[in-house]
Amino acid sequence: MSGCLYIVGLGPADEKWLTLEAQEALAQAQDIIGYDPYVARVPMRPGQTRLASDNRVEIDRAREALARTAQGRVVAVVSGGDPGVFAMAAAVFEAVDHGPKEWRALDIRVLPGVSAMQAAAARLGAPLGHDFCAISLSDNLKPWSVIEKRLEHAARGDFVIALYNPASRARPTRIADAFALLRRLLPGETLVSFAKAVGREKEEIILTRLDEADTSLIDMSTLVVIGASGTKRIAREGARDWVYTSRKAE
Repeated sequence: MSGCLYIVGLGPADEKWLTLEAQEALAQAQDIIGYDPYVARVPMRPGQTRLASDNRVEIDRAREALARTAQGRVVAVVSGGDPGVFAMAAAVFEAVDHGPKEWRALDIRVLPGVSAMQAAAARLGAPLGHDFCAISLSDNLKPWSVIEKRLEHAARGDFVIALYNPASRARPTRIADAFALLRRLLPGETLVSFAKAVGREKEEIILTRLDEADTSLIDMSTLVVIGASGTKRIAREGARDWVYTSRKAE
């Protein structure tokens, strides 16, 4: 049997967001490789091997997956959300780019998943209804000065901004730094949404304004959405307000 490497997006949390294509790949895989919490979400199948590891060894995971695929095994590398959005697909192709030439002939298939920003947007209404961008606040692989530049350009360009990796124990102040920059560039009434643990038991949606947002409420389970000039809030009695971004540029 020839080897195959599936790079699988598990979605944000709930198994209902796992695609049929992803389910079929996970059922075929001989090896499941990924960050420990994501591997734990995959139903165990008899005879399957699991290799779970820390969240900062993406390239090591990718190389292991490629080496096993080259040996003729069917391997699934799993990511939360979509594997192509701040996740394992880029790590695998980076490993291919800098690895043995024979890895370029491998059967590698990227299987998309529901991203965190898609799940958050669905809960909110339609905040990504017009032009938007996604920016990771993690400075593990890029300097903070680059992140600041991208935030500034996104704000000046009037994009809706989805912020990934907003805070962690190692980076507790970066989200406050980001908001300080955005508050210098955007109106105080700019709509801001915190979508926490979407699809999980402790899911929470917080709607606020840029000048009133409490960044201490944000953690790594939070997807932050900064609205644009066309982002609106629809007030509702007895239910959470809806948020959408007009399809018409103003």
